[in-house]
Amino acid sequence: MKDGGFRKVQQILLVILLLNLLVAGAKIFVGSVIKSAGMTADGFHSLSDGFSNVVGLIGVYFASQPEDDRHPYGHNKFETLAGMLISIMLFLAGGKVVLGAVRRFRAPIIPEITVESLLLLLVTLVINIVVCVVEYRKGEELNSQILISDSMHTRSDIYISAGVLITLAGIRFGLPAVIDPIVSLAVAGFILHAGYEIFQETSGVLLDSVAVDSGAIREIVMGFEDARDVHDIRSRGSRNSLSIDLHITVDPKLDVETAHKLVHDIEDAVRGKFGAHAQVIAHVEPDEENGT
Repeated sequence: MKDGGFRKVQQILLVILLLNLLVAGAKIFVGSVIKSAGMTADGFHSLSDGFSNVVGLIGVYFASQPEDDRHPYGHNKFETLAGMLISIMLFLAGGKVVLGAVRRFRAPIIPEITVESLLLLLVTLVINIVVCVVEYRKGEELNSQILISDSMHTRSDIYISAGVLITLAGIRFGLPAVIDPIVSLAVAGFILHAGYEIFQETSGVLLDSVAVDSGAIREIVMGFEDARDVHDIRSRGSRNSLSIDLHITVDPKLDVETAHKLVHDIEDAVRGKFGAHAQVIAHVEPDEENGT
């Protein structure tokens, strides 16, 4: 991702940070006033959204730094590392919500539900939906792993807020108060699941797991007449920092100029499939077994 892309990501994260802080403050305040564990837990989850935005901003700042002698491949993994920290924050937040729910099981409190509190929760739910959709689309558009991870974090808010809204409405119409800590546990489940999803994605990048399907790369290479075979296909990285290398076997009598052009054409074709900024290195080897 170029500097302009990183700046756009930072601007998006700043706007979302302000919205998340506004939503979190409203939920925590109203949840405390009406004594709703579910709504308060939902508020702290929204607050964790805001913290994740801050972590994202820091990660994007470092990721935007240019290559240097110590980091010849750039600093893109700082963005991935920020995503990993977001997952850890989600695990901690989920644990906190579980402990709060257990306390409510031992000492249930009936929430003091008002129409205003239900309307507030509905408004914040709509805000979360808009934030999630816009952030994910921008993440896809800018190939930003942090925006996509953060949108996954926000997405869990949508289900959580919907569950809390239904629960509060149910209590208002006569359901038992124990349903409130039950919803808190459901909230914790969504938080922990979101943390796991982000952890799984970011750890794969940090540990250099396979990034793209080798079969798809093989299909591209074998579409070239002069390529006899392809092997040792490797890939690693993320959407905005993808590295691919492969070995191509050709006729031993193929002249250097033709082989050189073949390599460039294959590298361009792979970039056309997986992204213009992908670093693709194709090695040429003579096909000794089937040489003519």
